Amino acid sequence: MTAPTPISAPTMPFSLGYGTNGFADHPLPIALELLAEQGYDAVALTLGHPHLDPFAEDLDAQLQALRSRLDELGLRVVIETGTRFLLDPRHKHRPALVDEEAEARVAFLRRAVDIAAALQAECVSFFSGILPEDATPETGWQRLTSRVADTVEYARGKGVLLAVEPEPGMLIETVSDVLRLREELGSPDNLRVTVDIGHCVVVEPGGVRGALLQAGPLLANVQLDDMRPHAHEHLPFGEGTVDLPLALATLAELGYRGVAAVEFPRHSHDAPGLAVRSMDALGTAWRKAGTRAESERWLRESTAAIAADPASLGKIFAMAGRRLGRGPLRPDADPAGVLFGTVSDDARGQLIGRLGEVLPPDELAEALLALYDGGDSAERRGVLKGLGALATRSPELPAVVVTAGVRLTSEALRTNESSLVAAGAGPFAAAYLDQHSWRHAVLKLVFMGISLSTVTDLQERADDELARMARDFAAERKAAGRAIPEDLHLLLQSSSSYSTSS
Repeated sequence: MTAPTPISAPTMPFSLGYGTNGFADHPLPIALELLAEQGYDAVALTLGHPHLDPFAEDLDAQLQALRSRLDELGLRVVIETGTRFLLDPRHKHRPALVDEEAEARVAFLRRAVDIAAALQAECVSFFSGILPEDATPETGWQRLTSRVADTVEYARGKGVLLAVEPEPGMLIETVSDVLRLREELGSPDNLRVTVDIGHCVVVEPGGVRGALLQAGPLLANVQLDDMRPHAHEHLPFGEGTVDLPLALATLAELGYRGVAAVEFPRHSHDAPGLAVRSMDALGTAWRKAGTRAESERWLRESTAAIAADPASLGKIFAMAGRRLGRGPLRPDADPAGVLFGTVSDDARGQLIGRLGEVLPPDELAEALLALYDGGDSAERRGVLKGLGALATRSPELPAVVVTAGVRLTSEALRTNESSLVAAGAGPFAAAYLDQHSWRHAVLKLVFMGISLSTVTDLQERADDELARMARDFAAERKAAGRAIPEDLHLLLQSSSSYSTSS
């Protein structure tokens, strides 16, 4: 069969792949054809059931045929070793490199290296395993280092690159752990890092960007998925909190040229459809990444210019829209840019957030007042977003900045301009508005028909008095025969975390 003509895929400096563990209901040849057809140019091949038995008697013949097929389809390949029950049918991922008896795991990794050499794979990716109950971290670390050292030497002899993947709950849990392991082994050239961007929101202190930057030139393999904090569950893009555009932009910034493969090991039931939707999501994220990269350049240049000449702030702030555009920040959810603002609004806000580290507090407060009082609606939204950025960056802002911020936020919330009211209900309001003012701001959003998704810390600050106000509002609407806003139910479950007398 000839290679299918791929659909249009986003042009990225790295190769987009898809993990075969997400196509467990398809024979490997069919899975490969579908991936090539859907625009992927790489595959992350998980060894074991159901696609490639690493211990098959005719393995050499299978590998020769597979290499030919990969060439025909134009697919790069990385080898993944995360098969759940390959080595022990009763215990997932056992034996692990940190277990007392790990000969089967070491032998499997050697076999994976052999397969990688035969397929000319980019790397072999593996993990440490979960520490057994009868072992201390020190014991587990000793076991791990000796066994990885053995595998590194074997792989060097085959010309194969290894990449250690940090996994939540395992002994090697973060990129820092991988770097420590590598250093203790003498920093071997063929031992590098796999980063799963979903894991980053669960365990990495610096998040996705921090983990990728920390791996830097040692990054040899990337896995793409979405995930929620504190839950190691691979989710389709958009269902978790991973900033996919930021991840892709960071990969491009690093000059990464390897494989970045989608990994959905529990979604084989929807593999063809999910592969298509994932490619669409990646294309959208890549376009946003381009905008993000341009914003980041503007931010670096602007911050440096203002540090050198604070008087330049007004002109730089006003020109943001012309430089970065005025498109909606989240066109899918907010095509008019009312709820979440525009790309230039966001950039202006980030700039103010950075100025907290450049300007003295009194100068920063004066600048905020001047920018807001002299600005148009877009610039005022930028100031309000900047207050949110300042509040997010610092747990306690200087009093002079808080005073200026409260004045500006209160003014914005008194207007009838939807985008200003929405911008005013963000992180700064959650941190510094008194409870009385904050309650009325929330009710004003409901009255204006503005989604409460714009309110920061809604459930944390909601109290009995807000619930009472919401019930009264709903009763008034019902009595007048008017529709009750859908968001109102979010306020009807009261909380006692704030005093109702404040």
